[in-house]
Amino acid sequence: MQYATSGDLRIAYQEFGDGPMDLVVVPGFVSNLDMVWETPALAPTLERVGRFARCVVFDKRGTGLSDRDFGFGSLEERMDDIRAVVDHVGLARTALLGISEGGPLSVLFAAAYPERVTTMALYGTMARIRQGPGYPDGFDDSFIPSFLDEVERRWGTGDALRAFCQHIPKGNAEVTELVARYERGACSPRMARHILERNMDIDILAVLPTVSAPTLVLHSSGDPLVPVSFGRHLAEGIPGARFVEHDADYHLTFRGRDAWFLDELEKFFTGTEPTAALPTERFRATVLFTDIVDSTQRAAGLGDRAWRDLLDRHDKISSDSVVAHGGRVVKTTGDGVLATLEGPSRTVKDLTVGSGLEFEDRGRHTLKGVPDEWELFSLV
Repeated sequence: MQYATSGDLRIAYQEFGDGPMDLVVVPGFVSNLDMVWETPALAPTLERVGRFARCVVFDKRGTGLSDRDFGFGSLEERMDDIRAVVDHVGLARTALLGISEGGPLSVLFAAAYPERVTTMALYGTMARIRQGPGYPDGFDDSFIPSFLDEVERRWGTGDALRAFCQHIPKGNAEVTELVARYERGACSPRMARHILERNMDIDILAVLPTVSAPTLVLHSSGDPLVPVSFGRHLAEGIPGARFVEHDADYHLTFRGRDAWFLDELEKFFTGTEPTAALPTERFRATVLFTDIVDSTQRAAGLGDRAWRDLLDRHDKISSDSVVAHGGRVVKTTGDGVLATLEGPSRTVKDLTVGSGLEFEDRGRHTLKGVPDEWELFSLV
């Protein structure tokens, strides 16, 4: 963790990745650099761009680990915080990735400092939020107060960010506490409302024609927070910008590793096909496989409807648990699931000592396609 200064203000930032290009990630609504790597909605995005770029990400003023006693500032002041970080890192020129609220800040920076921006990608963002002349798709003023009231009331409970990030498992105490800590670590309830109030006044439509950096605008067609029409309007206003729309139902997703825009970002910034798509790529992971014992007999005994209900409950519990720990369900098998989680471990049994879980030794076995013999245990 390092700090850049903007006047008397200190802006917290991190550097990561070892790729050949420089990239500054301008985060959305709120962030917390201490917790961003624990969050399945955000960590995969940073990990992915860190494969092909030397990256810088920061907490905006008033949020996360940056100074909070100077308030949140104007749009122009927040944009200047990008300049402070870029100067402190020593980047003469850099690419930008603006996410959600970070989009307008990135556009303003690209317009103010065209000689310092090589390329720019904007995801799930906008040039204006409220309705206005020539902008009928904006939000009606009658909607805004109730939305702000609800966010402020729920802030710190783990429920507020559900409006901004979809697919957060419900009824999972561990996940709810993680999100609640992220909310509290990002800012206070009053500051969350204050930031959103300021965001409602964003209007950079007049700036768009002055952007000269090659720009990619990405948007989910079913984004429930920032309508896709906002993204289309943004792309139409930037000379030469390319707009990519994808059939997805989220603004951000708690299943971040599967986010569709990751491939698009890598193709745009590198000009090559994503490394994740290469068949020769190897990675380490823990593989989880579940199987309902005696499924044929159980299905016959329960009947079709009851058996289907049992499978649905099994799949939901498995999926929620895997996603909560940053993993990915590869597929369902009819009576089980196959999933992967980051971080290989041959010592799962040892790591769960004291947890109350019991294991039964199933001996040493040779596994197909894997050298050596492996100790296998079953969870009792």
